[in-house]
Amino acid sequence: MEAKPDMRSRVEAALGKVRPAMQADGGDARVVDCDEETGSVKIQMLGACSGCPLSQLDFVYAIESLIRREVPEVREILAV
Repeated sequence: MEAKPDMRSRVEAALGKVRPAMQADGGDARVVDCDEETGSVKIQMLGACSGCPLSQLDFVYAIESLIRREVPEVREILAV
């Protein structure tokens, strides 16, 4: 039986699904911290996304919802 990937790996994989769209607009995002014990994840918006007024909407609707769906043990996702 294969071991389940750690939470950070699965968060990174989920983020990788929206990353191409962000990069197409000159932005990106990265996982800064992922605490399996507390279920807390910190994401940093980069490039054009870091100064874009719509990045909070992108964060909530695209990134946060996807991570929560794909990694259900995540309890908190923070933009830093």
